[in-house]
Amino acid sequence: MKRLLLHSCCAPCSGAIIECLLRDGLRPVVFFSNSNIVPEAEYRLRLSELKRYCDSLGVETAEDIYDHGDWLRCVLGPEGARSPLAKEPERGLRCAACFRYRLGRAAEFAQKEGFDTLTTTLASSRWKDLSQVDAAGEAACSGTGVEWWGRNWRKGGLQERRNAIIREQGFYNQTFCGCEFSRRESVGAGAAEPQQPGKAEHTPACNAWRRQSCDAAPLAAAKNRQYEKA
Repeated sequence: MKRLLLHSCCAPCSGAIIECLLRDGLRPVVFFSNSNIVPEAEYRLRLSELKRYCDSLGVETAEDIYDHGDWLRCVLGPEGARSPLAKEPERGLRCAACFRYRLGRAAEFAQKEGFDTLTTTLASSRWKDLSQVDAAGEAACSGTGVEWWGRNWRKGGLQERRNAIIREQGFYNQTFCGCEFSRRESVGAGAAEPQQPGKAEHTPACNAWRRQSCDAAPLAAAKNRQYEKA
């Protein structure tokens, strides 16, 4: 393994994985691509916590553009909120489409930037279906020349270490996955908004990422991609 890209969903899910990789002599670049998260204040707060932790370890981070509208259009399709996927429970078909979108962007970034291996912290959460994550990763890397590293990051004491790092670092630990649908299911419509984090520079969202169907297995390459270094 020459260059490893670690797609990260948040700091709490990433802490033990990054620590484990460094201990094993692997120094990843951590890629934050999570346009599912709403509101943007929540997105910025999660990104800030991740960058704080990575900076403390000297680990490089990169940030994708934030475009929740594009995520909605791809995951739910033209029907939008009227799509049956909007009513899917967690671990359902909507989550599978979401993983394909986020890991598709990560695989494209990995290919563009010369990484040979991609993995994700999504597989560390007990709330996620590992088979969905692995299938999305395999599809995302297909035809890119990037190898998908599917691993159960809950084993080998990593779940326990994950919880310990959350306490040690005082991480903001969210109560929902990120999208408005998981928020509604997890904390209800009347939940308090997260505190606004400090400003972070980012480019305007672009709509380059398109697929004719969110169910397409090989993920199409986007044109005019924009990325940010975090």
